[in-house]
Amino acid sequence: MTFIDPSSSAEQLEDDKLKSSRRSSSSEDRQWGYDLYPQRRKKSTETHGITSLLDTKGQENISKIKCERTIYKCIKQSPIIKLMMGALKSSGCPVDIRRHISCEECAPTVSGGYDPILNQVVICQNSVHKIGHIQSVLLHEMIHMFDYCRHDLNFKNLDHLACTEIRAANLAHCSFLSAWTQGDVSVFNIKQAHGDCVKSKALSSILATRDVSTTEAIDAIERVFPKCYSDLEPIGRRIRRNSDDMFKAYTEGYYYGYDSS
Repeated sequence: MTFIDPSSSAEQLEDDKLKSSRRSSSSEDRQWGYDLYPQRRKKSTETHGITSLLDTKGQENISKIKCERTIYKCIKQSPIIKLMMGALKSSGCPVDIRRHISCEECAPTVSGGYDPILNQVVICQNSVHKIGHIQSVLLHEMIHMFDYCRHDLNFKNLDHLACTEIRAANLAHCSFLSAWTQGDVSVFNIKQAHGDCVKSKALSSILATRDVSTTEAIDAIERVFPKCYSDLEPIGRRIRRNSDDMFKAYTEGYYYGYDSS
């Protein structure tokens, strides 16, 4: 927190704020993962040469348009995304896709993110292109948005972060096939394969966006795992690959008061 002398001039106040912002920007960026999403902190005064604009900015704009079109298609056609839109609306947090979802250039290590300050889902236009992948990223980040809306989630609290990452992995990613691919399952541990996959995915998400040790992240996951793993809201079931679970979840959302209009 910055303390300001009330007798200071307006110009001095603004200068102090700017200096304070610059001093804290590195740690704040790391805390919120903004170093992974460079457009979150890009300066509008940035200048480019003609060649740069043609070769880089032009390509970036094409990627952005394609990304936005695919997101729109997901929202209109995907039953699981329509369910999340309805659940957020019914929870008092309606999603305006022009305001709350943004296609951006990101670090190559991530495919999406959730910005709690702007309440905005980020889809990495340089990393995800296929509709299935974008649907998966949208679902993951919208679960974070739902948790932030319903439970006053504090992303600076490692236990809170671990919980929402567990829920996102549980509901959006892990299946028997994905667990096998990640090496989290064998013929001897099929029963616990899904839980192991969820822990592995949650751990990788935490380590990718927060400056904490592996031990700290694992401890947080283990502390909250039983409660957060069993919380299936708002989907109500784990989505199995190549199943009709998404359609069932969407149909059942009506019974829980989720607005599907």
